[in-house]
Amino acid sequence: MTPQHIRLTPLTALGAEISGVDLRHPLEPNVRDEIAQALLDYEVLFFRDQEICLEDHRRFALSFGEIYAHPIGLPNKDEKNPDIFELYSDAEQPYVSELWHSDSSFEPDPPSVSILRAVEVPDSGGDTMWASMTAAWAALSDSWQRFLSGLEAVHEPGHFLKIATPEQLQHIRDRGEIVHPVMRTHPLSGRKGLYVNTTFTKRIVGMKKKESQAVLSFLADHVESAEFHCRFHWTRNAIAMWDNRLTQHRVVGDNLSALRRMQRLTLAGERPA
Repeated sequence: MTPQHIRLTPLTALGAEISGVDLRHPLEPNVRDEIAQALLDYEVLFFRDQEICLEDHRRFALSFGEIYAHPIGLPNKDEKNPDIFELYSDAEQPYVSELWHSDSSFEPDPPSVSILRAVEVPDSGGDTMWASMTAAWAALSDSWQRFLSGLEAVHEPGHFLKIATPEQLQHIRDRGEIVHPVMRTHPLSGRKGLYVNTTFTKRIVGMKKKESQAVLSFLADHVESAEFHCRFHWTRNAIAMWDNRLTQHRVVGDNLSALRRMQRLTLAGERPA
């Protein structure tokens, strides 16, 4: 589908910048549909200079699905808007997610789409990178694809457990081990992609420890290939919207002393298959 109501500028292996849209206002149905198709085609979309409020952010997100509730949660500065996670980092509280990950892959039904807005960003550094897991899968040999197809991996919350309340910890324990396919198929596009990451994927089911570590190490190195990546330099009021099912992302930790404040809404997803 060629966009008729938005302007679209493709980036590298994945990603496109969208212009001609003002997110302070509700989306017209045809604009919404073109953005949804662009997300399927390019996996990550970027919008610049969107001076929106929290309600605008939420309305935009709800145009594409239901809001996902994190089982543990992140620091949030606005108790009136608990579904909007505020990610904060400065010289006294330096924190950025430098490891490749797919948001909340440790969930039985991981989120589908994330929408992140830059409120305060450094003049330099602090970029975010995305990697296409469809491109990473396609670049594997037929032998590796056959080997990985049908394998499953265990995903765990990792560092989130350190900030969980006793009730949240009990909830995590009660649901048992979370296992997802190593290769998943996108429910809308039908595209295939890798679904393991260095943050939450812990082991391959049915393998000995050394075997599992060898496979996951190989795939982690494979995902590092620049041919699968795009890199986005944040500016104030920029927004990134990405398909969480077949991408990974990480922050470039090259300016940890700078103030960085981001607001994110995430949409509910489905069990990987």
